Amino acid sequence: MKKIAILGSTGSIGTQTLDVISKKEDLEVVGISAGSNIEMLEAQIRRFHPLLAAVGDEKKAQELKIKVADTNCRVVGGMDGLLELAQMEESDILVTAIVGMIGIRPTIAGIEAGKDIALANKETLVTAGHLIIPLAKKCKVRILPVDSEHSAIFQALNGEESRRIHKLLVTASGGPFRGKKREELENVQVEDALKHPNWSMGQKITIDSATLVNKGLEVMEAKWLFGVPVEQIQVVVQPQSVIHSMVEFEDGAVMAQLGTADMRLPIQYALYGGERRFLDGERLDFAALKSITFEEPDMKTFRGLPLAIKASKIGGSMPTVFNAANEKAVGMFLKKQIRFLDIYSIIEETMQTHTVIERPDVETITELEQDVYRQIGGRW
Repeated sequence: MKKIAILGSTGSIGTQTLDVISKKEDLEVVGISAGSNIEMLEAQIRRFHPLLAAVGDEKKAQELKIKVADTNCRVVGGMDGLLELAQMEESDILVTAIVGMIGIRPTIAGIEAGKDIALANKETLVTAGHLIIPLAKKCKVRILPVDSEHSAIFQALNGEESRRIHKLLVTASGGPFRGKKREELENVQVEDALKHPNWSMGQKITIDSATLVNKGLEVMEAKWLFGVPVEQIQVVVQPQSVIHSMVEFEDGAVMAQLGTADMRLPIQYALYGGERRFLDGERLDFAALKSITFEEPDMKTFRGLPLAIKASKIGGSMPTVFNAANEKAVGMFLKKQIRFLDIYSIIEETMQTHTVIERPDVETITELEQDVYRQIGGRW
């Protein structure tokens, strides 16, 4: 029996993780968490019977404690509660599906406690990859990617020598605005940006897909996950979202992972540490598909990708600044406080004014995030 703790069980990845676990007799949930959605968390407690539930909002944690007093689940709150969940003795794998840089400290705690990490939190490697990867090697734990693109690379590398990689080819759907030019994006609305053509995701990641920032973040992550320089990572637009990513080896062979747009596959693959197990659901129908097409990303219009690559090449604290500026800008766009194209301007201006810190620690990363938020709030 493999025992799972989930950071962010009420979000898109968290709920799909629970769906996978619900259909497997050899997987068990021992810990779950939410930021503030205690209604859904209560329902999950009553269905999955975890030993521990953590709530980021301490006031909400107290409310939940009363609601589930008739169960055997212990409720904890705040960052201390998230850290306790990350380190709980009963778990084997920690799924980090929590959104934002708040996931960094619990991920580190889980690694130090010897837990394998099923990683779905982008910010962990984007901002703290220089800390996370060496720590995982030191503690001899595995970082198992849940993101569909990184899982595809992980799958393509299974049984291969990673040092034989010539290039990683990270695929992108192109998002809801694929093919449009800058002038066509001047007045797009939030509702337009949230209409992803292929995937069902949370609001923040859907906007990131529309700006191609999401693909830039994935390039940053891939650099750390697979030990490949940014120069050897290429983004390819694959509109049908059938090829989830590819690896080109030094002999010219290209290995691709194909599948339907179902996040449960990479989630299950991570939970089983790279083992194949039956998964119900739709299968690819190549007769119906007929063709798979490719395009180059439009980096002049969708500047999130080149800005991310620039931040990654600069390194140090610059990826944190890029990530924090994007988070703040996306939040403002979702509240209709800024226009879509302002997201790029905010990121670029914030990067231009930043003095790079070479190897920031977790405290510096966290403080820098808040500094960026304040800086943007004061200017926009």
